[in-house]
Amino acid sequence: MIRKAFGVFAAAIALFASVAPRPAAAINKVWYGYVVHVSTNNIKVVDVGGDQTLSFLIVPKFKNIFSADGKLTYQMAQIKRNMLVKVYYDQNLVGQRHADKIFVLTGQGQVLHTG
Repeated sequence: MIRKAFGVFAAAIALFASVAPRPAAAINKVWYGYVVHVSTNNIKVVDVGGDQTLSFLIVPKFKNIFSADGKLTYQMAQIKRNMLVKVYYDQNLVGQRHADKIFVLTGQGQVLHTG
């Protein structure tokens, strides 16, 4: 009886582990905040509340930088400290976060126009 109860308990734990929620960043794969550092191979973004900073690898010749509405594109050289950005990323490459797309926003979430 104890062995059967233990088996049921173990099965319940295995089921819970398989459906347990993951951290929000891992589920959404979106990070929203201000640029703290940018270089040729990474970008660091602090969340809007200033509580957590994440670093994202950037592959050479990264070209997926857009305005909030997706109509304008930017070069990596135009990304500066304190710019508001939304980063879409994944962690498939050797477990490191790397940016797939970056959207540049204004403080009001509007399109940033760079002349």
